[in-house]
Amino acid sequence: MKFYKLSGIGYPVKIHKFYILLFALCFYNIAYGQNQPITVSMKNQPLLKVFEIIEDQTEFSIAYNQTKLDVKQKVSANFVREAVSSVLNSVLKGTGFTYRQEGKHIIIIPVPAKAEAAPNNTTSTQQSIKIRGTVTDAQGEPLIGANVLVDGSKQATITDMNGEFSLEVPANSKLRVTYIGYVTQEVTVKNKTLFNIQLQEDTQTMDEVVVIGFGTQKKVNMTGAVASVNIKESLGDRPITNVSAALQGVVPGLKIESTTGTPGDDMTYNIRGTTSINGGEPLVLVNNVPMDINMIDPQDIESVSILKDAASAAIYGARAAFGVILITTKQGKKDMAPRFNYNNNFSFSKASELPQKASPLESVLAYKEMGWANDTYVDGKNITQWEGYIRDYQANPSNYPNGYIFDDQGNLFLMRENDMFADMMDNFGFMQNHSFSVSGGSQRTSYRLSLGYTGEDGILVTDKDKFDRINMSSFLSVDVNKWLTTQLDIRYANSTQNKVEQGGRNGVWGSAMYLPSYHNILPYEQDGIEYPAETSATFVRYGEPRVIKKTNLRTLGRVIISPLKGLKITGEYTYNRITEYNRMYVNKYKYIGFNFTGLLNNVENSRYALTQGFTNYNAINAFANYDFSIGKHDIAIMGGYNQEESHKESQWSQRTDVLLENLPSLSGSTGTASVTDSFDEYAIRGLFYRVNYTYDGKYMFEANGRYDGTSRFPKDSRFGFFPSFSAGWRISEEAFMKNTKSFLSNLKLRASWGSIGNQIILKPDNTPENYPYIPSMSPYLTEWLVDGQKTTTLNAPAMVSSSFSWEKVYTLDFGVDFGFFDNRFNGTFDWYRRDTKGMLAPGMDLPWVVGATAAKQNAADLKTYGWELELNWRDRINKDWSYRIGFNLYDSQSEITKYNNETNLLGDKIYRKGMKMGEIWGYVTDRFYTEDDFNADGTLKPGIPIPKGAGKVFPGDVLYKNFDDDTETIWSGEGTADNPGDQRIIGNSTPRFHYGITAGISWKGLDLSIFLRGVGKRDYWRTDQIAWPTGGWGSLFKETLDFWTPTNTNAYYPRVYSNDGVNTSYNHWKQSKYLANASYLKLQNITLSYTLPKVWSQRLYFDDVKVFFSGENLYTWDHLPEGLETDMLSKGAWEYPFMRKFSFGINVTF
Repeated sequence: MKFYKLSGIGYPVKIHKFYILLFALCFYNIAYGQNQPITVSMKNQPLLKVFEIIEDQTEFSIAYNQTKLDVKQKVSANFVREAVSSVLNSVLKGTGFTYRQEGKHIIIIPVPAKAEAAPNNTTSTQQSIKIRGTVTDAQGEPLIGANVLVDGSKQATITDMNGEFSLEVPANSKLRVTYIGYVTQEVTVKNKTLFNIQLQEDTQTMDEVVVIGFGTQKKVNMTGAVASVNIKESLGDRPITNVSAALQGVVPGLKIESTTGTPGDDMTYNIRGTTSINGGEPLVLVNNVPMDINMIDPQDIESVSILKDAASAAIYGARAAFGVILITTKQGKKDMAPRFNYNNNFSFSKASELPQKASPLESVLAYKEMGWANDTYVDGKNITQWEGYIRDYQANPSNYPNGYIFDDQGNLFLMRENDMFADMMDNFGFMQNHSFSVSGGSQRTSYRLSLGYTGEDGILVTDKDKFDRINMSSFLSVDVNKWLTTQLDIRYANSTQNKVEQGGRNGVWGSAMYLPSYHNILPYEQDGIEYPAETSATFVRYGEPRVIKKTNLRTLGRVIISPLKGLKITGEYTYNRITEYNRMYVNKYKYIGFNFTGLLNNVENSRYALTQGFTNYNAINAFANYDFSIGKHDIAIMGGYNQEESHKESQWSQRTDVLLENLPSLSGSTGTASVTDSFDEYAIRGLFYRVNYTYDGKYMFEANGRYDGTSRFPKDSRFGFFPSFSAGWRISEEAFMKNTKSFLSNLKLRASWGSIGNQIILKPDNTPENYPYIPSMSPYLTEWLVDGQKTTTLNAPAMVSSSFSWEKVYTLDFGVDFGFFDNRFNGTFDWYRRDTKGMLAPGMDLPWVVGATAAKQNAADLKTYGWELELNWRDRINKDWSYRIGFNLYDSQSEITKYNNETNLLGDKIYRKGMKMGEIWGYVTDRFYTEDDFNADGTLKPGIPIPKGAGKVFPGDVLYKNFDDDTETIWSGEGTADNPGDQRIIGNSTPRFHYGITAGISWKGLDLSIFLRGVGKRDYWRTDQIAWPTGGWGSLFKETLDFWTPTNTNAYYPRVYSNDGVNTSYNHWKQSKYLANASYLKLQNITLSYTLPKVWSQRLYFDDVKVFFSGENLYTWDHLPEGLETDMLSKGAWEYPFMRKFSFGINVTF
């Protein structure tokens, strides 16, 4: 695969030349409007001939009154590359007519008459009169650019910025008023001179064009599973920083998840359930080019389409096996004066969920119940004495100003309740979004420029917890002539994330969860120096953040040639450069230990690490679309070529013992240095086609295909052909359905089948593996010495198959689209099955003498099936009131249908044939052991089982159901699905029945919207800090205080042992009783906005003004302990919580 040669880290020279040429073409034509040159050479020819030449050589259309202007009169003209205005001035001279230009229209009008007596015979039924009027929508808002035409003639005009028009028309003529998305209205003049014309929204044609692969298509004609998003409604005025949050929960089949509330963290995408055991995400394209969706300003987005099945996504080939998200950004419009828009959003945030720790007294009383002896808890502290101190502190806090005391033996007793979370958090976080854009165009050009800024400060008490992003974009489109259009799309994004280390026991949030409520948070003086306490706030204040910087500069050049009617040839070249910078400085500082008896270092040695890298991405798309009709037959053919290449380099370096804390660097460190680097590249090449056929608007057929090649597979298995087919039948258009027209607007059946190849193989760090077929070796330092030095050697390479190739994904989809009552009520239902064949997995086991694991081969299959439902109702009560309600629901399940696991071994990350993805194996909880289960000597009575390995159990321990009648031991059998012992499938962690609910109501300029989302069914085995009451040193939570004691035998939790000893591990076996119900309903957003009346906004010198107030992540109904979010379960309780946000802002246009 050959591309432009890249030198160093600069831009390719040939790329410079390409874009310079494109710029020249664009800017040469910006002013190429009414004065564009034409050539006319004619003698004694009809005036009409001149008009036809102008229309042929320019984008102008010429309108005139046929009853007034004699277009047959002979004129002569001889001009070579003269302006249109010069030609018209010449040929109209002496005719009594002149002209005026309105956008791309030239209107021939009479020369204004001088004041003189009119002849008696001028009165006529065809006398022209001058009319004027206003065109508005149902709310009375002016419609800018509406077309007003005189029926049966070429006389026409368009409305101005105030929706007003004026026109000279025959007295008895008829006007036709049209506007995209509205019902065309005809008005008879009847000698009237003033008109107020109100257009109604056309619910049958609004949003009917959907962006699909390398083109657009009317929604009514689509046969694949494609969802379009009303980005205006889903984004609205919400306080969000990325597109992902706007799409979450609004599209059936599209799952978007975030596992942390850290400012600037990304979200993950999935379409239609489990994709492959090797991972796989949908392909995200922005204006037909791959781009990080989190680097886009949401305010720049015009539309979003989701391609779900193979029939829709196959056109994109190698990376589209699991769906495609197509994002189209806003552009300018031709013949539009510059239009400026400014939008801002300011929000304040607080943690939506924080756990409630047990108080010091509750903790100490719990320790006593757990069986701690008075002289065994933490360095021999006396539990009873501790309880006494706490009670005395609560009664007389002034006696203990520091909240702690040392007894005569030097034992420390902590008594004050401290809020570890409040200590490390501000009162609230703050976020601001600003977006400014200008767009417009002339008769041949359109443009849009935008600038956006997002800044979010987190809730931690530091300036190291924040995220900033700047977005800039420019789009320019120029019609060079009637058959050639050039476009240039440049996008730049720069983000900086300052991220405090959070995860795990020693991270900020981990320690806040782990340290008990009585833990001291005050500084302590030792040797005359004050040191901070061992707290999360100390880690926040003294620690240094990880700094992650990303820059993305993407340039897209496009040339569109339209040589024939219906034929459009498009060529695109994209250059995308991504740079990444990741800096981590772990500084060394001292803090006072838990018992105030010594100083501790947070780390043994300070260290500074730096990762830098860049990615150069090049892509070429060349494709042609040809649409034509023959009678009732509509045919569209598309074919093209795609080529992509990506080259990535990165370097990682680290050095310990940093000298200057305020200026950490590699050269300013003196310790051990470590350096490594990496190089990655891949290439894709493909040919593709699509054929659409529609007969009489009722019967539709589509065929797609792609011949794809990738560098990620061995040479002999790099290419594959992947076809797809789909068909549709609009039953509602059949003659036998004519009696349903009064209520049935649309009824269409769809079916599709297709295949796509998957070339993505993920590494453990969730990044694509570009060389999976090449055996690789990595260096490592040995433990033996040569001449007193450790030597470096290489690991033996893993075995690699030389024949593995594509994972093949086959999708079958059946769907129905329906609409009732002029499409006010409409919906879609789909059932699908997706088979992922030939997943890469270990092949047949090898003899042990080989000394290596089996090489990966195309040896596993997966089946995913599910359904999706979407319903919408929108209506208008009267001109002031309108409302809308939407609901979506979807479900999916996945099953392994082939895998090399002959013994059906069970375990995490171990697959077997027949396994449902997400299934949870464990024991079925029966009850707690009671006194009645034991003999007088403490032994169990006959028939009462005991966990295998437990020497002895006690009342309050968990008793599991015994499914093996041959033994009184609870055990896991052989650990296989065929012999699981007493284990059973007790649940499934796959989220089921995702749903979203949207609603809105409008009254005049006041709009209220609400959005809820949730999951109907999900099981989850929790391992977080709040999962069990702990008998060791650490936090107890109010949620976990209800544990078994001799006086609390109906408790929720089992018996707790001091120091988490004896049977703690057996009581914590994975089991049915403590399997979490992770279903939920979340009130995601409520927004209230008000658009000022035109009269008010114009007094402020604006065209439109809107103010809004919004709340995000407002409340969650779930079954989890306080402090746990369902979306965060996979991270336990160690991560940054999600934020509840309240915002306000303004949107102005002028």
